[in-house]
Amino acid sequence: MAEPDSDMREQLVDLQSQLAFQEDTIYTLNQIVTEQQQQLERLNEMINQLKLQIEAAPDGQNNQALSERPPHY
Repeated sequence: MAEPDSDMREQLVDLQSQLAFQEDTIYTLNQIVTEQQQQLERLNEMINQLKLQIEAAPDGQNNQALSERPPHY
């Protein structure tokens, strides 16, 4: 039979291992979320630029592409 101190040490080591794993997981997830946030900001900027280009285009250019038939018709 194992001694109580030995059991407690094993439990402590297990808890420390779990904590280290969780800290690493949180760090990794934080990096991913940060990268995704930066990507979203870039995409939003691109969308805003495209909206400005569409709004700045003369009316004929905006509607011309929509009214043309695709080449496969």
